[in-house]
Amino acid sequence: MIALDDVTLTYPGRTGPVTALAGTTMHVAKGEFAAVVGPSGCGKSTLMKLVTGLIRPTAGSVSVEGQKVTGPVKVAGMAFQHANMLPWRTVLQNVMLPLEIVEPYRRRFSREKGAFRDKAMALLNVVGLGAFADRFPWEMSGGMQQRASLCRALIHEPRLLMLDEPFAALDAFTREELWGVLRDLWQKLGFTVILVTHDLREAGFLADTIHVMSARPGRIVETRRVPFPRPRALDVCYLPEFTALVHELRNKIAEVRQAA
Repeated sequence: MIALDDVTLTYPGRTGPVTALAGTTMHVAKGEFAAVVGPSGCGKSTLMKLVTGLIRPTAGSVSVEGQKVTGPVKVAGMAFQHANMLPWRTVLQNVMLPLEIVEPYRRRFSREKGAFRDKAMALLNVVGLGAFADRFPWEMSGGMQQRASLCRALIHEPRLLMLDEPFAALDAFTREELWGVLRDLWQKLGFTVILVTHDLREAGFLADTIHVMSARPGRIVETRRVPFPRPRALDVCYLPEFTALVHELRNKIAEVRQAA
């Protein structure tokens, strides 16, 4: 589904060129849930921009579904640390926004608005927000807004979902609750996921594969398969084997930070 092969990205800096990524290689299979972890400033968010075609590499190649990425990728949905809901639109209207701007839905929006509304309501019901469809974002908690943000990212049925620290701003209880929401959506809809996170428990619970990045200039220094069978309940986070995985990942990140 996704292939980064020997990718380097250098951009101008105030005191000279800055290399964000150097010789980065990462492959993600169709339908796979991949997580990317590493020290702050290692280029995790840069990697996401490369995959979605928002920026182009200085060297190497990036491809999605076998096609070289040369511009914005249409098969991707994105969600970020902050929900960024439009405050003047209701939750339902926010979720439907991609259908108004993304082809082929855009040209069909006026005549199929009723069907699209039903589709958005179905997604909101899946995440427990059906009763809040006509509320405004400022009437809801941060966790509820993030649920709506996930629905907005998925409403146009993207084959790839890119997540950049989507739960980092939430309290621990809400974060774990939304892990379950994301897990269930992924298992139900079967899209491919790249999750950028600093939370190693989050990576271990959600992902099939965890890619560890070095300090800047970033590159993949280790790829770990998560051994716990699916479907996973939160109880897996309390197993000794899970704790050992988290400690090993933390030690690897500490190692690459010291080597910088």
